[in-house]
Amino acid sequence: MMSEEITIILPLPNKVLQPNFTIGSFGGRMMKAAAAKKYRRLAREAIEAEQLETLPWKKIFVQATFHYKTRRRRDTDNAMGALKSAYDGIIESGLIPDDTPNYMKRKEPDFKLDKEFPRVILTITRLE
Repeated sequence: MMSEEITIILPLPNKVLQPNFTIGSFGGRMMKAAAAKKYRRLAREAIEAEQLETLPWKKIFVQATFHYKTRRRRDTDNAMGALKSAYDGIIESGLIPDDTPNYMKRKEPDFKLDKEFPRVILTITRLE
């Protein structure tokens, strides 16, 4: 089997998707749900745009690289949690059946500086 790899580029996750973001109102919960739905859709559409003919994959490895406008200390757990909707979009695309460790391996994200184009890059490698 040849090794397959795809790269998708997404905007930085909305701050409401971070686990440490406090939501105390019904409107806030609705805002978070809408942001999660949008981010899930963006990830799903990015995978679908690759038009992979080998779906589904049995197991993948995902490396996230965040590119921020400013240089400051970043919380890796918060960054990983903010990507939950993107991982759900990967599942919805049909790439893998679930985001459990049986199907998806993840490494702590990398953080880089890009003042012109803030984004997150997900490099997805087929393991099986």
